[in-house]
Amino acid sequence: MRIFGIVRLALLICMAALFAPAAVAQVAPPVAAATAGHGATTSATEYVIGPEDTIEVEVVGQPDRTRVRVYTDGTIQMNLIGRVSVAGLTPRQASTEIAAKLKSGGFYANPVVNVEVTGFSSRYVTVLGAVNSPGLVPINREYHLSEILARVGGVREIAADYLIVRSENGPEKRYSIDKLAAGDAKDDPLVAAGDKIFSPQAEVFYIQGEVKSPGSYPLKTSMTIAQAIARGGGLTESGSGGRVKVNRGGKTIKLEPTELVQPGDVLTIPERLF
Repeated sequence: MRIFGIVRLALLICMAALFAPAAVAQVAPPVAAATAGHGATTSATEYVIGPEDTIEVEVVGQPDRTRVRVYTDGTIQMNLIGRVSVAGLTPRQASTEIAAKLKSGGFYANPVVNVEVTGFSSRYVTVLGAVNSPGLVPINREYHLSEILARVGGVREIAADYLIVRSENGPEKRYSIDKLAAGDAKDDPLVAAGDKIFSPQAEVFYIQGEVKSPGSYPLKTSMTIAQAIARGGGLTESGSGGRVKVNRGGKTIKLEPTELVQPGDVLTIPERLF
């Protein structure tokens, strides 16, 4: 009998060890609900809900989802629990907040709530100027400046070769378009909600004389006389590659091919002397 009792006890211990993980998994809350909350650290990549956003709220196990728009005061109206403040929370934190109110109100014992943002209206950047699709660009995650430029279709032909970014709480900065893709991280920064991105129209220079395509052209940053001639189609067969006559501010000067062009310059390419 004593041996039988020991064997029976061993079997009970084995069965308890076998089924214990399943029982724990059944009652454990989802990771998002367990880690989210007002005091939780918000990841920089998580979207923060704001006024005018649209969210969908699902109580797991219930057939219907509730779609609501966040009021300007940052609250939503929910069945059973009334107003809930969600502005400034991530979807995970909002899930925890709603679940806590459903539980404290006695409507559910241990509710599991999912919140999904379906309309992004509170977080956006403003893109203006010489781009193909200017306007408000909603952002639901971290975006680099190059990504925002791609979303508005790039710059137009008349645009300057740089962008101006004005932050709500920072200084105005210029970024070279050529370096957005080829440069390092400092040349292609992350934008933040509320930033204003402006693509200015390029200033122009004029070129005439012995070039293949005389006319006016956008002035690029640090453009030299030689580059301006190339932009004008290059020299004709009789054109001279030496010093160039430039009308600048009402005065006529002569510049070397390596010197810089300034806005409004009128370049006259001379004929080569035989």
